[in-house]
Amino acid sequence: MFKTVPKRWGNSLGVTIPREIVTMEKLSPQKEVTLFVIGNQMESLRKIFGTLKITKPTQEIMDEIDKGYD
Repeated sequence: MFKTVPKRWGNSLGVTIPREIVTMEKLSPQKEVTLFVIGNQMESLRKIFGTLKITKPTQEIMDEIDKGYD
């Protein structure tokens, strides 16, 4: 995993892959890669994954989980 800033490339955007990643993943021209893009906006991640709102202390939740294993 690495961070990069897209740069204008004609009418598109392009990213540069650091040499260490190219070497480690044995990348070469014309070799297909898959990119997982995460923007800098945490709100978009919250919309995808939701948020966990708990009202009980963590230890109380852990004790409830352990009850089934006694």
